[in-house]
Amino acid sequence: MKIKTELMHLTYKHPFNIARRKADQKGGITNVKISIEHDGVLGLGEAHPSPYYYGETIERIIDVAKKAESILATDPFLLEDIIDELYRAFPNAPSAIAGIDIALYDLVGKLLGIPLYKYFGLNPDSTPTTDFTIGIDTIPVMLKKLKEASGYPIYKVKVGVEGDMDMLKAIRDNTDAVIRVDANTGWDVDEAIEKINEMEKYDIELVEQPIPAKNYEGLKKIRQNVNIPIMADEDSVTSEDIPTLAGCVDMINIKLMKCRGLRDALRMIHIGHSFGMKVMLGCMGESSLSLTAAAHLSPLVEYADLDNNLLIIDDPFEGLKQPNGRILLPNRPGIGVIEK
Repeated sequence: MKIKTELMHLTYKHPFNIARRKADQKGGITNVKISIEHDGVLGLGEAHPSPYYYGETIERIIDVAKKAESILATDPFLLEDIIDELYRAFPNAPSAIAGIDIALYDLVGKLLGIPLYKYFGLNPDSTPTTDFTIGIDTIPVMLKKLKEASGYPIYKVKVGVEGDMDMLKAIRDNTDAVIRVDANTGWDVDEAIEKINEMEKYDIELVEQPIPAKNYEGLKKIRQNVNIPIMADEDSVTSEDIPTLAGCVDMINIKLMKCRGLRDALRMIHIGHSFGMKVMLGCMGESSLSLTAAAHLSPLVEYADLDNNLLIIDDPFEGLKQPNGRILLPNRPGIGVIEK
């Protein structure tokens, strides 16, 4: 098998701000498209680096992909062997491995002539409804985003900054839709308890990652003192994190770029459920390529936050569709994306 990388530039319609990171997206964001060829068939994957996780960069992704070619077997169906070796060789490159993992699954699906949901034995009619994310901004801009996304039945509102309760009130005053809240580690424990209890009057479905990661006692304290369910994101990186989160949170958010691709995402779903947690499939700053890959696993989960393709203006791929938030999977082999 041969591997090739190519830079992909994506541009957000609006700057996308969260509590632990202010956007700097005037020139857009850059991801890496990873292509793996075998017997004339091409598997496609995508890597989006997040410096928050292991300080990963574009340069590291390209370097890992180049070095990974020697690990790729002559038989692409040896997925477990290949991915295990990638984990051992590159412990601090989650999105690089995710891009290779996605490309391998796409390749295998194409060689078999079936979409990935069939490979995993899943029902494409059982996909959840994705939320639409409203990033942090001034209240008028957040309301403009809400108006532009009118018709979606679920919104995820980013909070975790000064004035966030005013932002949340303004959103609730302008929609009857389901609202989820994501603080992206922006509060401390006592602040989280106070604000989560305050937001009960806004009929909030769940609160995601209220405090910085690795404060498990803090998460337990929050969960014991609020009524709204708590979801882990920055704390829920790979399948190894889930046992520690048992008793701390009600839910976990799985993202391919954190957990190194579809193989560990599937494992996380089953482990999370075994501990009685509900599961969300989420995303980072990705195109329809990796979003569609994740969506093929979505019939297994309760929640979806697979919407970044709706937030960018120059998606290079056509894949999943989300009319009014409902995830529709392509019926083409592999991931099923088409390059525009």
